[in-house]
Amino acid sequence: MKITTALILCAGFGKRLNPITLKTPKPLLKFKDTTLLDYCISLVLDLNIKKILINSFHLKEQINEFVKIRNYNAEVKVIDDGNDILNTGGGVLNLIDKSNDENFLVFNPDTIWKKNYDEEINRMIEFYFNKKLKNILLLVDKKLSFDEDLRGDFGLMNNLINHNNNEFIYTGCQILNRSIFEQKKIENFSITKIWHDLIKKKQLYGFESKHKFYHITNLDIFKKLKDL
Repeated sequence: MKITTALILCAGFGKRLNPITLKTPKPLLKFKDTTLLDYCISLVLDLNIKKILINSFHLKEQINEFVKIRNYNAEVKVIDDGNDILNTGGGVLNLIDKSNDENFLVFNPDTIWKKNYDEEINRMIEFYFNKKLKNILLLVDKKLSFDEDLRGDFGLMNNLINHNNNEFIYTGCQILNRSIFEQKKIENFSITKIWHDLIKKKQLYGFESKHKFYHITNLDIFKKLKDL
């Protein structure tokens, strides 16, 4: 089995990077002359996924125009959150609602998704289907984070995520099955609500990344990264 559709979350305000995100949406910020969104889409294409759904809200016209002129070798659609921003959970559900697929690879583009992630993510996809899972998050040990102040999110033991410690950071990449959104409506809610419910049931899974983690946390980190 394989995943044929990727979702990229581009609706957020990027408030921690104000004032630069007041005029430029965070996914269109540049690192080494390449936008964060381009890094993400390039990785998706390297994974041989040819359908990409992108959600938008803040400065959505710029996201639409950017995608329109890029001429990617893929079917890329931008889908507006609507009159109100939907947050991560609602945004994902709104995108899923526009597809007939069952399983999706989901990215936050505020991580710098370099090509070297493709092997790890392919192994995560293989693990996901072999174990017949409904969800899995790509996590990284916080010791590998460029931003040394970034706090961990979860513990991880035998690919099962827990709250016993916070040694691991969510990288911004996950695989999920549409079934985990049963009983949910398209409205403003965070994906973390679903994660926490799954942790209580011991049903939230993780896959460990071994790469150095570069995440655009805030304006100070962004400036430091640009000096690398």
